[in-house]
Amino acid sequence: MWSDAWAQTTGGSGGSSNPMLSIGLQLLQFAPIFLILYFLLIRPQQQKQKQMDVMIKALKKGDKVLTNGGIYGTVIGVEDAKVVLRVAEDVKLEFAKSSVVQVIGDAIEKGKK
Repeated sequence: MWSDAWAQTTGGSGGSSNPMLSIGLQLLQFAPIFLILYFLLIRPQQQKQKQMDVMIKALKKGDKVLTNGGIYGTVIGVEDAKVVLRVAEDVKLEFAKSSVVQVIGDAIEKGKK
């Protein structure tokens, strides 16, 4: 008796619903969420990383830079993985290239005057 009532309310055991269709529709619901996350989070981060890579590859002697530690300096030497900065008279520091976060024009010189 209970099994007959259950079969009538659930559509019986005929299997009229396709489980693959159900899974496909569920996955289709997540597509807009993934697209929103991609365009708001992933893509901007990738573009920022590409810009940083280009900036680091373009470092040359004489560039004024800012490190991620907040140290301003002038590039006096560039090697494969490191850069040598002059931060004051007769003070030279070696940093990893990845620690340079920004190349600055004449902002340092203008700030000193």
